[in-house]
Amino acid sequence: MPKKKTGQRKKAERQKLIQKELRKGLANRSLAEQPCNFAMECEKCNRRQKNRAFCYFCQSVQRLPQCGSCGKTKCMMKTGDCVVKHPGHFTTGMAMVGAICDFCETWVCHARKCLQTHACSCPLMSAACIECERDVWNHGGRIFNCNFCNNFLCEDDQFEHQASCQVLEQESYKCLSCSRLGQYSCLRCKTCYCEDHVKRKGVKFDAKGKPPCPKCSFPTEETKELSMSTRSHKYGRQQLNYGDRPDSDSDEGAAASGFSYDFEEDYEDDSEEEEDDDEEEEESDEDKKD
Repeated sequence: MPKKKTGQRKKAERQKLIQKELRKGLANRSLAEQPCNFAMECEKCNRRQKNRAFCYFCQSVQRLPQCGSCGKTKCMMKTGDCVVKHPGHFTTGMAMVGAICDFCETWVCHARKCLQTHACSCPLMSAACIECERDVWNHGGRIFNCNFCNNFLCEDDQFEHQASCQVLEQESYKCLSCSRLGQYSCLRCKTCYCEDHVKRKGVKFDAKGKPPCPKCSFPTEETKELSMSTRSHKYGRQQLNYGDRPDSDSDEGAAASGFSYDFEEDYEDDSEEEEDDDEEEEESDEDKKD
């Protein structure tokens, strides 16, 4: 017969489950909720930017720096995890910091856990914008993830990229390996695959989950659930809209196609030449009769 659990044992197991759920929630946090990607307003120049050790614009140090790993601005631990012991009082400001992260450019507090784990698990370790290819050190804004392809985006290009992200790099919805309709689309490679070619031989995947892309292993989405569009090209006169052509010399439609041509003047010149030819023919006929 198993021993009856004591109240202390039940409390310890309940606390263990709570800590496990907390760790799971911290691991699944979005990039916008990470402390190293919090919004910060400089105290001197009053410019809004990403949380960082020094202001991106005026290079000033903030009065209350924020840890990029745990997000605290005041160390209230009197003993234990702190590398720099401060018994009997709390620490703020430069007395709380212990290092600067090379990836996200934020302060890291002097807690042993933050100093040992943040550099290896920094969420902005390879955060280069997919559009402008700038990293954290080359711009002052925050970093975001695209909702479709999950690539990093800077604050300047996030809306422009997500508006054009669901465009296939092909001219039809056909599978990349055959001519059948592509039922699955990879939003990172911008290609479609049918139900047979989306599965690779020798690769096991969850039957209930989304099949990975055969090219980049990114989870695919069903094409019918997305508002996907195909790539289109317009050549020559297809770029001109003759009905809505502006009358000014700097034609918008003509400038888009790479040439400018006035069709009305050309038509008028042709009609005048035809009238002149008809008059010359009539005069020559009269001379012959005379």
